[in-house]
Amino acid sequence: MANADLGNQTSITQFILLGFGNLQELHFLLFLLFLVIYIATMVGNILIVVLVVADQHLHTPMYFFLGNLSCLETCYTSTILPRVLASLLTGDRTISVSGCITQFYFFGSLAATESYLLAIMSYDRYLAICNPLHYAALMNSKCCLQLIAGSWISAFLANCSDSLLLSHFFCDFSPIVKLSCSDTSLIELLTFIMAFIFTVTPFLLTMTSYVCIITTILRTPSTRGRQKAFSTCSSHLIVVTIFYGTIIIVYMLPDTNTLRDLNKVFSVFYTVLTPLVNPLIYSLRNREVHKALRRKTANKCRVFCKS
Repeated sequence: MANADLGNQTSITQFILLGFGNLQELHFLLFLLFLVIYIATMVGNILIVVLVVADQHLHTPMYFFLGNLSCLETCYTSTILPRVLASLLTGDRTISVSGCITQFYFFGSLAATESYLLAIMSYDRYLAICNPLHYAALMNSKCCLQLIAGSWISAFLANCSDSLLLSHFFCDFSPIVKLSCSDTSLIELLTFIMAFIFTVTPFLLTMTSYVCIITTILRTPSTRGRQKAFSTCSSHLIVVTIFYGTIIIVYMLPDTNTLRDLNKVFSVFYTVLTPLVNPLIYSLRNREVHKALRRKTANKCRVFCKS
């Protein structure tokens, strides 16, 4: 009987990513759009990493975390967009089971790492603004390395017919689970718990840090200082809310027909939009980053002129 059951099983060799549907006339426009986004994301984030590594003035905890965020974003967006671009350009929407599992593992691990990294960055700003006298002692090099290592390692350890249709543009949890013929309630419960640990918990930590920061800013006597701080915090909060909010909607809210149709849109926000805007919001609007960029550009120009 066991052999008979095994003989009736179908070996799954690949998935078919349905992507954005069968609108062939839009595929080339989508390809150009995502190509521009991918290039801009990679250039912006790699530029931040190079500046943080090369410029001595940026060797501080805040820029160390920003450099890690940019490094993470280059990996994060590269797990999704190259495959999407290839599918839109060639029309080949198949992906092997091993390829799908690999993509989902790295996507999930990097998304979890970013969740905690954003919380760490907000805590760093909390210490700098609310406890400036003890900031250097609390946020030392050892502490920075431990926080970064903890976020990366914990995230990667936690995520450990012949073809099937996957209604998404990348290998995500919900579309894969819907294809299962067996009971997935335990897997869905574990995923909910993991999503809570790696999304809701860092989101609450991040919001708590910003509440404390805003409370401290309100006590600042300088109007100009308050305006500058609020401008920075508001842009940070927008990115944080978009990233955490869309992940919570996709992974933690009950699966309904309305949400099922909107999940692809929400997925674009946390897979494509946040890696694009993070270097703009956190770094390229920063005065110290501008100064570092000008210094490196001036040095290159002098070397070029001498040669």
